[in-house]
Formats: sequence, structure tokens, C-alpha cells
Amino acid sequence: MLLRNRVSSSLALAAAAVALAPHSTAMTGTVFAGVPTANPKSTGISVGNVLTPELIESRLAQGSNRIENGTTSFPYYAFRGDGPMVPAPGAVQQPGSNVEATKTEPDKNTYLVLPGQTGPDAAYNYGTHFVYQGHETGGAGYITRVNLDADAAHRVTLMATQDNLGNGLPVYDGSTWNPFCRRLLFSCEGSATSGGIWQATVGFPSTVVDLGGYLGRGGYEGIQTDLDGIVYIVEDSGGPSGTLNSHAKQPNSFLYRYIPNAINDLTQGGVLQALQVMSIANPGQPIVFHAGQADADILSQDVADLHTYGLSFVTHWVTIHDTAVDGTTPFGANALAKAALATPFKRPENGQFRPGTNFSQFCFVETGDTNALTEAGSQYGGFGAILAWTKTAGSATDGTLQLVYRGDIDRSSFDNCAFWSADQFVVVEDRGDGLHAQHNALDSAFVVDLSADYGNATTTAPVRILAQGRDPLATIDSGLVSISGNGFQNEGDNEITGIHISDGNPRLNGLLGATLPTPFSGGWRVFYTQQHGENSLFEILPNPH
Repeated sequence: MLLRNRVSSSLALAAAAVALAPHSTAMTGTVFAGVPTANPKSTGISVGNVLTPELIESRLAQGSNRIENGTTSFPYYAFRGDGPMVPAPGAVQQPGSNVEATKTEPDKNTYLVLPGQTGPDAAYNYGTHFVYQGHETGGAGYITRVNLDADAAHRVTLMATQDNLGNGLPVYDGSTWNPFCRRLLFSCEGSATSGGIWQATVGFPSTVVDLGGYLGRGGYEGIQTDLDGIVYIVEDSGGPSGTLNSHAKQPNSFLYRYIPNAINDLTQGGVLQALQVMSIANPGQPIVFHAGQADADILSQDVADLHTYGLSFVTHWVTIHDTAVDGTTPFGANALAKAALATPFKRPENGQFRPGTNFSQFCFVETGDTNALTEAGSQYGGFGAILAWTKTAGSATDGTLQLVYRGDIDRSSFDNCAFWSADQFVVVEDRGDGLHAQHNALDSAFVVDLSADYGNATTTAPVRILAQGRDPLATIDSGLVSISGNGFQNEGDNEITGIHISDGNPRLNGLLGATLPTPFSGGWRVFYTQQHGENSLFEILPNPH
């Protein structure tokens, strides 16, 4: 059975039906020739990015760009002020000193077209096209705005380093725009006491508010808003490794949604819910986390079923926190989700609503174990997966869940995602240095066809459209990281992150998933960040040749 999308002709039409049925006519999209293989990981060798022949890329910003209003701590786009940008030849990291400045790694991109924005230079016209980002590492967080219409001196603006109470910001992973409350939402993939969601105004300087008392604390990463103003959160909290299955981890992350009392003000309280999936192997019982039973969960029949093509699971949203009853003291969402018998997944990181479904289908990715030796293998989601949750028509809490694609060693560790068209779902890898070395392959970006039946052995595998390279600074960092115990604080190989396809529309019909994307026309643009190394923001463009 195949996922099929019946696309509405406009956002204003009634809810589109999303059913499991044989695919008849593919939705319009780009036909990609693809890139045959990933770039290999070679010691001491820098290699360029390789894109499918239909595409090229243009660098919009890089880590060494000086922030126009930078501080001593945050002088550059992606470098802290605590060391040189390039290690001196033969330099060895010593306690209390860095051979290289700490890199802050700009992460998820949010593109907006906004008139009338200002900045530190009151006399300068900053234009109307902007990319907002939080930064994933560096010890202290901050928010930057890349001004796409600006000159070099005004290219990057520091928007905030503190919240409205004067607290330093955490490091951020995800971001999105909420048009109802006209706020940016940033996620921190922290712990039950440090993670969560922060909202920020778009104007300079940005006012940032911690929403931990409303949306909770957790390893939050993916975040999206639907047309009803409901905020969906994807958690990435790695579980414990097994004793017998020491290269695999217990499913430990949840899918949440926050239903606000007032869609234009998330601080007016609301209800936080977590997704519960009903077992096929044990009818009438939910699939749940079993404390102290990592091995049993890693290779359970339920986890195998979740990663089996053709199965459809009944789901419910279960309430784990209600501000009207439980108040607004920050709380750990993960523990409450387990107590409420919600269903854990293998490190889901991001998700988006499928265009044309009137926000009735949410596709999300699992990263899996990022280890070639995982005992879970493909069968139990060890190499990651793509799943689709579909809302049941007329129900406020019920839905279904199906597997879209099950990863393997060649297509693994899915992280960020975006829709290229109604059926073309772009997913990027985050294998990490360990799996890069194990499989001798750097990260890639793929286009997954949601109209295809990947359970059929004759179906063509997802097409690789980008084979990530490794820039010179990342090559140096990779060498430093490989020296055990030297205390080097930066990441090694480059990673693809922040894949983002948007027309920048800040109104309700600009919500991701509200309209069919048309990359390179109608104002639609494609961005991604090459994290680590030079930390470059790229725009993907059509190849003119």
C-alpha cells in the first residue's frame, strides 16, 4: 500500500483526503539525475560538495563574517572570540587555552520577507529578505539574522544574547515562524532541565521569552505550526544503549503538540500532548517505554512493526500537561510522556506538514543509532526512518501512523527535512564522524518520493541530490578530533543541516505546508547550512547550463 496525496487546488478548500492507496499520477516536481555516491572520508583530504547536475549552490555567509554589532564574546557569525580561526601548525590543545576559536554552528534556517526591518545602523536600508538562525554550540547561545540584501559590513546582525529577564540564551537547534503570534520559535535540544522552546520577535533588537512553563523542557529540535495554531515539537533524546545490544539505543524520544488557549499568544497557557501509538502485536495496548529494559525495547516486535512497510497504526494524542491544572512552572516533558504511556521513537529530529493535505499529514524523520554496528539494523530502525502521521478526519485526537522509508547503511541517520513538492520530501543525513569513518562516506541529501512504495523491491531508492564534502577547516578539525583526550572542543567533518524551502511569506498562507512549493519560482528559495568547519550558509539554485 502506498502513501497518496490528493492535493487541494487552494488552501481555502476543504481538508484534503490522505489515504493509503495505489499511486496513480505523480505530483509535479523536479526530475533529478542524482549523484551516484557519497563523498568518501579521507584522512587529511578536503573535498568539495557535489550536487545533482540540475543544481548549483551559492555561499551567502560563512563563519568568519564579522557581525556588524558583534561583541567580545560573539565577534563573528560562527566563531566565538576565544581563539584564532585556524590552528597554528603543530599546535596542541592545552587546558585553559584553545588552538582554535569555539565554533557556534548556525543551525536551522528560517527565511522571511519582511519590510521595514532595522538594525544597529539607523541610516542603513537592510532590505526585505532575511534568514534567521539560532546557534547550536559554543557554550552560550545567540540569535543572528543574515541580511540577504545587505553589503558585507551589514551582512550579519546579532539579534539577541539574553532573554527578557536577562538570562543568557541556550544553544539552539531548530527554528520556525509562527504567524499567529508573529514570533520566531527556537528549540534547544537540551535536557529535562535545560531544553525547551523560546519565542523571539523579528525586529532589532529581538525580545526573547522562555516558554518552558508552557511547552516544557526536553531535547526539543523540530518545531512547526499548523493552520489551527497548534505547535508540533519533535524531540531528539537518545536513550540508553543495551547491554547485549551495546551499539544500539533504546527508543526514548517523543512527538508532542501544544494546543494554546490563545493562538496569538502562547503564554496564555494551553495543553501539551504526546503521540501514543497502539500496538499491532499486542492489540489494545500502546507501544511504551520500559524502564531498565533497553535490550528488550531495542529488538521488540513493536519496534520492528513500526519499521515494517505496509502496516498502519492507530494513534491518539494523550495530554501530559495542562497549564490550567498544572500551572506554569517549567517541567520535564519526556518523563511525563512516559508516565502517560506515549510512544517513544528512535531519535526523531525534524518534521513538516505535507503540502496539499490541509495540515492533516505530518512527515517526520528518525536518526537511529548512527553506528554501522547497530544490532537494530534496518529492521528495528537502527539506520533511521521516515514516518507519516495522518490525522483522522473529524477527530481532535485520533490518527494513523505509517512507515514511509526505512534507512540502511547507505541512506542513514536522517536529520533535517523539507518539501520540494507535494510528493518530494528532501531529507539530509547527520551520520557523525564515527559513522563517516565506519562506512567511509560523508553525509548526503536525498529526495524521497512519498508516492512510491519502498517496500517493493523493484522501487528505485531515494535519489541523492547532494554529496556533502569537507571544507579545509573541517578537515583540520577532523584531524584534531581524532586525537584522543586532547580536549579539542570543535566538531570534525561537515554536516548538512537546516535544509529549508520557503517563499518567506510571513502571513498565515506562508506556513510551511500551506501551499505547494515551487522552488526557484514565485519567490521560493532553497537554503541549507554546511555546519562545522567554515560554517557556511548556502542557497541552492538552478543550474543555468
